[in-house]
Amino acid sequence: MPAFDLPLTELEHYRPDVEEPADFDAFWLNTLKEAGQTDPLVSVRPVQTGLRLTRTWDVTFRGFAGDPVRAWFSRPAGAGELLPAVVEFAGYGRGRGLPHERLTWVNAGYAHLLMDNRGQGDQYGCGGETPDPHATAPGGPGAAVRGLLAPEDYHYRRLITDAVRAVSAVRELPGVDAGRTVAVGNSQGGGLALAVAGLVPDLAGVLVSAPLLCGIRRALDLTDAGPYGEIAAYLSVHRGAEQSAYRTLSYVEGVSFARRAQAPAHFGVGLRDAVCPPSGAYAAFNRYGELAGARSVKDLHAYPFNGHEGGDAVHVRRQLDWVAGVLAP
Repeated sequence: MPAFDLPLTELEHYRPDVEEPADFDAFWLNTLKEAGQTDPLVSVRPVQTGLRLTRTWDVTFRGFAGDPVRAWFSRPAGAGELLPAVVEFAGYGRGRGLPHERLTWVNAGYAHLLMDNRGQGDQYGCGGETPDPHATAPGGPGAAVRGLLAPEDYHYRRLITDAVRAVSAVRELPGVDAGRTVAVGNSQGGGLALAVAGLVPDLAGVLVSAPLLCGIRRALDLTDAGPYGEIAAYLSVHRGAEQSAYRTLSYVEGVSFARRAQAPAHFGVGLRDAVCPPSGAYAAFNRYGELAGARSVKDLHAYPFNGHEGGDAVHVRRQLDWVAGVLAP
């Protein structure tokens, strides 16, 4: 994929205005208040994985509307002290998969919670186990368009609420230092991590790479790949539904969450990313923390010749180094 978005010199100063609903804060306050009326944890069950150096539990917690959401929770075997926690969110179309698939963070010495994506898991990886019982509102078959015509019905209202509740859940698990919790994700997971940073004021840090749901309106004009392509395809059939869709999408816009975030942040972006165009990531980064009342600590690494994979393992190493610094006693 050739470079197609703004030049790097423009991206570095790109701070677009965002059409933010007047009731954005009230919408999320009420949504999370309703979800928080019950304790998050439902069950924590140890599982055998065949891994001698890692202990894993099958966790169920209450997400949006109290719905049960599955997750894998892992710790280094033999670690007796309280550990910082890394809450990871998976990409679009993925579920939590199998417990031995994602071992980077637990091998680095952290407690690790990997959240399942409700109503997803059938496109990549090894599947998911969390249904979405509310996916009956008008919209297409893909998660990105379920309930697209009303913010109250939209899939990402439920998924973002699940992500916030995942942080509440990990903080109640044994052996976790609740005051040192980091959110991390790539692509859809990056968008979820950014939303969590905007809704949970006491995160210790957030790692965002190739984030979905950032600069949504511009992304719909730039690409027909991935989830944005599903939205465009839906609107190509449902002519005249654009304004309802745009209104719904404004409640899950990552730049709006970024403006409210307070935690130290680390971003990664491939400048040839046709799935999540880089201008969205830069918009979120450049406006990150502007409503927090203090200058936010934030870093961004750009990869000029990479697409949606970004810096791949090189970037993960940078993330490990950065988190170690943020979580140092």
